[in-house]
Amino acid sequence: MLLRTLGRQRNAGASSGCQKVSSVGVAVFLIMVAGGVAPTVVYNQPAFAIAGLLIGFYFLFAIQVAEQWQKAAVLRLGRYIGLRGPGLFMIIPVIDRVSQYVDQRVRVTDVKAESALTRDTVPVNVDAIIFWLVWNAEKSILEVMDFDNAITMSAQTALRESIGRHDLAQMITEREMLGRELQRILDEKTNPWGITVQSVEIRDVHIPQALEDAMSRQAQAERERQARIILGTAETEISTKFSEASAVYVNNPVALHLRAMNMLYEAIKEKGSMVIVPSSAVETMGLGGSLATASLAKQQ
Repeated sequence: MLLRTLGRQRNAGASSGCQKVSSVGVAVFLIMVAGGVAPTVVYNQPAFAIAGLLIGFYFLFAIQVAEQWQKAAVLRLGRYIGLRGPGLFMIIPVIDRVSQYVDQRVRVTDVKAESALTRDTVPVNVDAIIFWLVWNAEKSILEVMDFDNAITMSAQTALRESIGRHDLAQMITEREMLGRELQRILDEKTNPWGITVQSVEIRDVHIPQALEDAMSRQAQAERERQARIILGTAETEISTKFSEASAVYVNNPVALHLRAMNMLYEAIKEKGSMVIVPSSAVETMGLGGSLATASLAKQQ
């Protein structure tokens, strides 16, 4: 009986001691919270793993990277809050969203206008290249939905309008002028979008094959006409010179004889040539002695 009584007293003392310790722990915890000190309670290793996994997932979606030539548009709960980048930047997952990455390098767009009529009603196919860039990323995102498609469609429309205002000859010979006109039209339209068109180059102008053959024949006929005009002009100048020479020979028979002898010499100086002249010419120009002298010189 005595042992049982002592055991009960011991158990009661232990329970009262535990209650004292727990009450002291609660008091210390309340004091730390009131003082602004967050107590750290370590339960087990799985809790640490779960916390680390959650933190890793947070940073996985929070950390974003923009390239050197890019700007990123960030939306917070659907509202535009600004541009980020280039480089590393942070967003709040679920709340923030990267709407678009804008490339601010110079871009090249190929534009074609098929079967467009010129001012002189000639169907042509024109290929052009447009060099443009985004100088204000904020305007390009907020002012137009798809600026790439908008640039292409605007360029095609402007190219067709410009073709209709020019003749075929102007389009073939004045491509630089046509390119500058297109650049001005497009730049006026795209500047409110934060986009500038640097230049437009006309690569090629294709015309139908039948028209190309007709133009080739026309050019050939024009060249032949010019050749005939030049030949006729030369004949006129030659006849004028002959008329002037005849006036000189009329008053100077000796000069006429010398000219005739020179012409005869030019005709017979080639080896094996034969020239038949009337006998009166021999007597008139004194060709007997001249021919004999020429024959003796050839034999020697």
